Amino acid sequence: MTDDVKPPEIILIGGVSGSGKTTVGTLLAERLGWDYAEADDFHSPENIAKMRAGTPLTDADRMPWLRAIGDWMDGRIRAGKPGVVTCSALKRVYRDVLLDGRASARLVLLDGDRDTIAARMRERKGHFFKAELLDSQFADYERPTPDEDTITVPVTGTPEEIVARIREAVGR
Repeated sequence: MTDDVKPPEIILIGGVSGSGKTTVGTLLAERLGWDYAEADDFHSPENIAKMRAGTPLTDADRMPWLRAIGDWMDGRIRAGKPGVVTCSALKRVYRDVLLDGRASARLVLLDGDRDTIAARMRERKGHFFKAELLDSQFADYERPTPDEDTITVPVTGTPEEIVARIREAVGR
């Protein structure tokens, strides 16, 4: 990071379900001393019920959720309080909703192949997101284009190693 680029005040951790967003986001916020918000907490009860039933969310289901996450980001930015928030951010249109007009926010996508993520999901207990929905996430996932200025971090290594890579990439 060059001296003339200000580090982000909001770090948005994205990736498919099971990529480690919560683990990495929580640890990153802890290491930085920043507030943390979990994307799942912004879902409506209806969205959670759909996912528990194994029904993929539609774009229409996701838009109020994305706007709520954006509102949280705006509140942090207005208050001058940095934060880390998670959100799958699978499609360009979702990333645009989350990042447009928020110059102090930066997206970090946790990247892993389907088999690695599926193995992680099989080990996860008590989460409402059904493992059989993973294919729908990979089907929806649109890799960021260079103009999006996204940081992509592989999910290999320990959470501490992933957090260290993120901190280096964002200058924190």
